[in-house]
Amino acid sequence: MSLGRRKREQQDLWVATCDLPKSPGHPFYSQLNRLLDEAKFDEFVEKRCKSYYKDGPGRPGIPPGIYFRMLFIGFFEGLDSQRAIAWRCSDSRSLQSFLGLDITQPTPDHSTLTVIRQRLPLEVHEAVFTFVLSIAKVKKLLKGKSVAIDSTFIEADAAMKSIVRRDTGDDWKAYVRKLMAQEGIEDPTDEDVRKFDKKRKKRVSNKEWASPTDSDARIMKMKDGRTRMAYKTEHAIDIDTDIVLSAGVHKADESDTATFCETLVKAQAHTMLAGSESQIKDVIADKGYHSTDNLVQCEAFGVRSYIPERESRWHRKWIDKPSECKHAVYGNRRRVRGDRGKRLGKLRSEYVERSFAHVCRTGGARRSWLRGLEDVTKRYLMCVAGRNLGVIMRSLFGMGKPKTLQAEGAGGFRLIWSAIVAVGRGFRSFCDWVAHHIELAESSVLEIAAYYVDFIARPNLNAT
Repeated sequence: MSLGRRKREQQDLWVATCDLPKSPGHPFYSQLNRLLDEAKFDEFVEKRCKSYYKDGPGRPGIPPGIYFRMLFIGFFEGLDSQRAIAWRCSDSRSLQSFLGLDITQPTPDHSTLTVIRQRLPLEVHEAVFTFVLSIAKVKKLLKGKSVAIDSTFIEADAAMKSIVRRDTGDDWKAYVRKLMAQEGIEDPTDEDVRKFDKKRKKRVSNKEWASPTDSDARIMKMKDGRTRMAYKTEHAIDIDTDIVLSAGVHKADESDTATFCETLVKAQAHTMLAGSESQIKDVIADKGYHSTDNLVQCEAFGVRSYIPERESRWHRKWIDKPSECKHAVYGNRRRVRGDRGKRLGKLRSEYVERSFAHVCRTGGARRSWLRGLEDVTKRYLMCVAGRNLGVIMRSLFGMGKPKTLQAEGAGGFRLIWSAIVAVGRGFRSFCDWVAHHIELAESSVLEIAAYYVDFIARPNLNAT
């Protein structure tokens, strides 16, 4: 057999659109489009964004529904930048079908996403976030009675090497040269500056240093020990349904106690804007949120707090404080030590940390490529809205992300098998019997269920 060679022939000048290959669409995105069309998502965002456009001559802009869908794609595909989103949409025909574009229409460029983001204010993005919550409310996935709050850091689009002094505007090298001049070292070389800076004790403070490119970013020490310019994100999640009710972005040097009440109020406001009449009854947080003012404020809101106290060597004194402070602190301490408080604390660590893993780690939001608190908040809100859509999709269709379908065949069997093993010791013999008598890889879920029914009908369950 001879070697085949690729022929470089000239393409046809005219091609009929009916002859072009069409994508059947991805099952996940097809179901998501049906969900959004059922809720009239496009009509909502077009009506909400109409006041920010002017009717007149010129080419119409990109529909807002396409813009927000592309941001959702950024979460579902784990893309952290607008360039990556634009490239992925232009490369995939199934995503073009999800966006509602014809085969002859080009996908929006990353610069178009920037223009639309700058045109639409933060209020519009928050309205889209609450619209997704309203979909969860219609599907009975929004309770909003027990809320867990926690925070994490995301890296900003600013480098530590470019920070400058707030008072003089000197960069790091110029600052070290001035220190060397004070020590009597004149005209040092770059190597001398590096050696001098390496030996001295260094400490950077947000009060003294700032980023010239992103004034809202702050210097923070990450969990892995690195020092980076960062923002703080805070989630308020419904632990009954795994829906994020509020996702705020703050400056990284703002303490958890300072942003606690704002996040709690936003969670209640978003629940009301979503059309739910439920009221937050319980709020759970870690010990970093414990403060007397927050506990008193929770009492004023009519919310039961479950916030552990920090360890202290001294007993608290209430001589110079109002009586409601003592009542709030002791009531919170009693609830935290109870069985319900311990159970809610475990649920908080499970649900909130998992939401951070979904949004920041696999959703592409751990590193921001935008600058400014407002722009970072816009993008992060849409990532969390996409995460909420994934929770709704998982509840309705059994898949929360497009890649879930890759393991769909084995997922059903693993789910049944895990449930059987978790029932108790009385069914271990059934597991052994299945492993010895049937081929698991070639059996369907219905066949294994039939084997199970036949097995439990035996008089002795422990027989093999």
